Amino acid sequence: MKLPNANKAAVDHEKIADYLLNPAHPDNGGKADFFTQLGFRREHWEGLASALKILAQTAEVTRVSESPHGKKHVVIGQIESPSGKTVLVQTIWIVDKGLNVARLVTAYPHK
Repeated sequence: MKLPNANKAAVDHEKIADYLLNPAHPDNGGKADFFTQLGFRREHWEGLASALKILAQTAEVTRVSESPHGKKHVVIGQIESPSGKTVLVQTIWIVDKGLNVARLVTAYPHK
């Protein structure tokens, strides 16, 4: 199963630049270090956003769960980095109640 309306999936500037690529964010948990080592940069946040959108459109949903805010979808797949490495990442997307388009919640290395 694919992410619903994956071609319209939302990956916001704030989610990428201010969270995933921000080592000072209190909830970052090393995500910025991981993505920075791959060549992604805050000032060029669009590169990571693009890689995650491609992942959303090409990889399969591995798990769906209900939350108070909507349906969460786990999507695991490969992204290509600016350094040329291809890595496996796990992403969490949510389709908020009353909507039909997913938005990115988080991304991190898949173990």
